[in-house]
Amino acid sequence: MTSGSPLTDAVAIVTGAGRGIGAATAARLAADGAAVVALDLVESDAAGTVTAIRAAGGRALAIGCDVTSAEQVDAAIDRTCTEYGRLDVLVNNAGVLRDNMLFMMSDDDWDTVVDVHLKGAFHCSRAAGRQMVRQGSGKIVNLSSVAADGNRGQANYAAAKAAVQGLTRTLAIELGPHGVNVNAIAPGFVATAMTDETARRTGADPAEFRRAAAARSPLRRVGSVRDIAGVVAFLASEDAAYITGQTIHVDGGPQ
Repeated sequence: MTSGSPLTDAVAIVTGAGRGIGAATAARLAADGAAVVALDLVESDAAGTVTAIRAAGGRALAIGCDVTSAEQVDAAIDRTCTEYGRLDVLVNNAGVLRDNMLFMMSDDDWDTVVDVHLKGAFHCSRAAGRQMVRQGSGKIVNLSSVAADGNRGQANYAAAKAAVQGLTRTLAIELGPHGVNVNAIAPGFVATAMTDETARRTGADPAEFRRAAAARSPLRRVGSVRDIAGVVAFLASEDAAYITGQTIHVDGGPQ
């Protein structure tokens, strides 16, 4: 990376970049100077993100990729390196919800959530890590959640997000000697389509759901996707060069 914007000449991959935190993170990294590869399950799902980045003068490419498939992930990493020549930042953001109480949760509910959040992060980190080790540098940022401490109706999601924190610490130990930093972010309540879906699942109005969450926060508001994107951008920058193996809670304070 050269001087100028924080990520000038950097190349970043963001998974789950079609909407929400992923789309906001892709836009922020591009604004900071990175060429961004926006991954989503179907390439067209990330097209809007790429169009917005290009309209703002940034560089971006959309790739369709199922992060639960090692073959598709390897192909996406290879295409990125062929297109841009390197890979400096990986943001493991792809995620889904299949909420239910324990006795109502199916094997498919469990497997889908754990596979996307945890196996997806493993596949992407393994493939990107190989390239970063060859370069002698890189930043991996994993998206965990405050739900890692336990959340009613989310046994699958909570387990996956807790495991992501363990994965983060282990990869930091393994990859640190090769110049690669690995950190995680644990968002609290962030206003997204996903949290609106959670509200509807519980029979709540999404707007009221957000107001109730804001009332529990010391800051008296819920998080925005920009709040999370800003912390990702910090961890991807040289300002965070001596931070690794950490999970940063971005949750509006203790509740």
